[in-house]
Amino acid sequence: MPEAIIPSGYVLCFDFGLKRIGVAVGQATTRTASSLETVSHGDEPDWSAIGRIVREWKPSHFLVGLPLDYNGEETDMSRLARKFGGQLTGRFSRPCDYCDERFSSQAAEQRFVEMRASGGAKRKHAKQLDAVAAQLILQNWLQSLP
Repeated sequence: MPEAIIPSGYVLCFDFGLKRIGVAVGQATTRTASSLETVSHGDEPDWSAIGRIVREWKPSHFLVGLPLDYNGEETDMSRLARKFGGQLTGRFSRPCDYCDERFSSQAAEQRFVEMRASGGAKRKHAKQLDAVAAQLILQNWLQSLP
């Protein structure tokens, strides 16, 4: 099995969805991730918003959450996420990896509930949920690097 390539610089992570795409940024050096924002996905992803984020952060690498089923098998959504990752690579000429995102949305929702209970988040912040899911996906991936 080939050795994992550890990206240098920033990594942008995308939690792909048919309505919204959560975006997070992180670094392999520090093994930390932060949620950024959620971009819309109507008939197609909001490429102008994604382009703005790519220009701002200048990532060396992309990561896309892969929605697998409970048995770890690919689904229609995971195939769409892979297609999105291919489009990212084609548009922005950066490598793209994929990471199992099972349970990231539930974990993000739980984190949001806890933040609301402590007064740290309000209902109007719920649209950030997808960005928090992207942060969790990226954080797990960064922690798994050798």
